[in-house]
Amino acid sequence: MRTRFSKILATVGPASSAPDTLRLLNDVGVDAFRLNFSHGSHEDHARTVKAIRKIEKDTNRPITIVADMQGPKLRVGTFEKGQIELRYGETVTMELSDAVGTDGIICVSHPELFEVLSEGDILKFDDGKLMATVLETAAKTLKLRVDVPGRLGNKKGINVVSVVLPMSAMTEKDRVDMAFALEQEVDYIALSFVQTEKDVTDARAIIGDKAGIIVKIEKPSAVEDLDAILNAADAAMVARGDLGVELPLERVPVVQREIIRKARARGKPVIVATHMLESMIDAPTPTRAEASDVATAIYQGADAVMLSAETAVGRHPATAVAIMDRIIKAAESDPEFWAEFASNAKKLPHNATPEDAISRSVRGIAQTLGCKAVLGYTLTGSTVQRISRQRPPCRVIGLTPSQKTASRLALSWGVTPIVTQDPKSFDDMLERVQTVSKNTLGLETGDSVMVAAGIPFGRPGTTDTLKILTIE
Repeated sequence: MRTRFSKILATVGPASSAPDTLRLLNDVGVDAFRLNFSHGSHEDHARTVKAIRKIEKDTNRPITIVADMQGPKLRVGTFEKGQIELRYGETVTMELSDAVGTDGIICVSHPELFEVLSEGDILKFDDGKLMATVLETAAKTLKLRVDVPGRLGNKKGINVVSVVLPMSAMTEKDRVDMAFALEQEVDYIALSFVQTEKDVTDARAIIGDKAGIIVKIEKPSAVEDLDAILNAADAAMVARGDLGVELPLERVPVVQREIIRKARARGKPVIVATHMLESMIDAPTPTRAEASDVATAIYQGADAVMLSAETAVGRHPATAVAIMDRIIKAAESDPEFWAEFASNAKKLPHNATPEDAISRSVRGIAQTLGCKAVLGYTLTGSTVQRISRQRPPCRVIGLTPSQKTASRLALSWGVTPIVTQDPKSFDDMLERVQTVSKNTLGLETGDSVMVAAGIPFGRPGTTDTLKILTIE
């Protein structure tokens, strides 16, 4: 049993794809694994999924698998010498062409750029290292003024600031990758470069209920349409890499907090990602600023924090996980951490449903009686997620007959999923709770727990009972 509430999502890559390494990462604290479909073959990802599911079976601990789609990443073409020099103040030409670029000419194969860009729009290259402003536009050419100079190499990325591009968040590659990921029965599909709610609904038409949808918020247009996007999705990721390129840097912490707050209000898991312990790609310890950054995400209420290159290609993947685990536990041991949640819980919106009434009362009962856990019987996971968003000061145990639901719940704050058959009667439920509390949770005689369930059992959306129980 984990002793912390916030979860750790780790990216799989060459440094961590071996089955023994995946098992080690899970042992030291990883609750969910991310498969980055920008890299690796389908065969590689299939082997990883198989290894993770074996760990899940061997440890009897549900694990979330996230398939992260590459998305429509815009890139420059190639250059005769592999790169060109962009000099401050000079005018360069961007052409819609598959030709090889030369000094002063950048070739791209993205007609969308030429359809929407106008004078004064800003382009950034190579993760924001270089910047240019549009001076003139034509059907197949753009004149750009270099504002931030430097060397631009082959296939470097392009970011368009404050412009909604007429393109879907799913490329043909993404559709193929998505179909494969669904065949592998992953728990979540992460959509990259979401711009509007329509991107989510288009993906939903393909995914259905086979997997949850995580929206990666990394474009200003997504921030503007945030409420509608979150309503359509199942979870969110604060993808600070590209978000920090297209937004002013000083806006990223503000937007991060807004995304966390709004996702939590909807009872949907939210992940903070990118550059969390980046120095640990090479170094055995993080910087103090990185440790503070992880703790800040935890204090703000993130369900999970993510490691990217640290575990994918880093030299110390298991150490990075162990240190992130320590940082989270330290933040959660701070009394102010819980005081902030108690204050914010009153501001969460609630629906006039038995499910919300029960989830809302769990926090107060846990505080008053000192309950050690709340055990929620669930088929779809919705009730347990509503309880999780309240951030109660006790364990949240998701009891479900569905392995699929259990694996998905492993990403939610404070939730320990357990696969078990639904009880046959109310008395059978109480007996099972006693057994789980003593044998699995390690609770002792006299400890108090709460049980949330719907009667009759096994029907989704019927949670209407909350029982307070003393362990015998």
